[in-house]
Amino acid sequence: MTLQQNFRRAQRIAALEISEIVQLTERAAELRAQGKDVVALSTGEPDFPTPPHVVEAAHRAALEGQTRYPATMGTPALRDVIADQNGVTRANVIVSTGAKQVIANAMLATLDAGDEVVIPAPYWTSYSDVVRMAGGTPVVVTCPMAQGFKITPEQLEQAITPATRWVMLNSPSNPSGAIYSASEQKALGEVLARHPQVLILVDEIYAHLSYVPFSSFTEVVPELAARVLIVNGVSKAYSMTGWRIGWGIGPAEMIKAMGAVQGQITSGACSISQAAALAALTGDQGLLNERRDILRQRRDKVVAALNALEGVTCPQPDGAFYAFPDVSGALKAGGFGSDAEFCAALLDKAGLALVPGRAFGLPGHLRLSFAYAESALDTGLDRITRFINEYCAAA
Repeated sequence: MTLQQNFRRAQRIAALEISEIVQLTERAAELRAQGKDVVALSTGEPDFPTPPHVVEAAHRAALEGQTRYPATMGTPALRDVIADQNGVTRANVIVSTGAKQVIANAMLATLDAGDEVVIPAPYWTSYSDVVRMAGGTPVVVTCPMAQGFKITPEQLEQAITPATRWVMLNSPSNPSGAIYSASEQKALGEVLARHPQVLILVDEIYAHLSYVPFSSFTEVVPELAARVLIVNGVSKAYSMTGWRIGWGIGPAEMIKAMGAVQGQITSGACSISQAAALAALTGDQGLLNERRDILRQRRDKVVAALNALEGVTCPQPDGAFYAFPDVSGALKAGGFGSDAEFCAALLDKAGLALVPGRAFGLPGHLRLSFAYAESALDTGLDRITRFINEYCAAA
């Protein structure tokens, strides 16, 4: 009997696959390798380089011999800076191999079979899969464009049951760019205050990429801080996706439990990357404003172009670097059965890779990243315009 015949997946990952975002990006790369002209606006990766002083700090750390096993929870220097900048202590901070590992650590450390996790949709694709992998049950709450892609207090109250262990919030949001205002966070906090068994995960990885005033959840609702895990990192704002450094800020006992999980999976995050992250957090922060201004200009161009298309409605995102237009009108006009079918045709006929809304739990939408260079954005917008004009508007 061969391994293929004998192999079976563990039940907890029976339905787990590589994310649709990665699949589309890899498909675009395959087509390019075949000599086809393909533009991909599908990944959440800024085109800006990692700041030079960050790269220099990493080089210096390597030359100085900072190449041995780091502490499981993160280097003391990096944890202390994160703690100081967030008004907590080192015991409240864990550094991990990317923000995704922070979330996985938290779920693995706290979920038992039957535990539920409330996830507003649209959501980042990994949320529900990580919950399932940890043995929990995702409870997805649909938050349509009409309500700003944000969960309401009424929806939250209805979704919470005695089995609810976590509520996941993402602000600014991937894929919608929605930001919960201070008043909206307070209203959600009032609901959560009535359910002391519920833990609160707030993914703020795009916090520095906010085009409107932004407030962290624990700043607005400090009375719930003992139940809140804030997730952040250097990947997006500092263009350090490949360095793989994220962190969690939460109650000391929760952080300790997450450290126990991390210690058995990866141990400490890369020592050189942690030195680089330290330089990013302590160096000149002026580049954040400069890059945010560039992204704001790109956002405005993309939103205007999408709203000019027949059957497309695109709200202006308040943060992150994604547009999440409603394309249901174009789907209907073009006879497409789903947003996934539309994206497949867009890639095949127009050479443009975008991500269907179904990947984020909200079909009928597309996600377009405007973290790409102007030339790629211009080409991509031209291609979707021609595609809709040919296959949808005139259908």
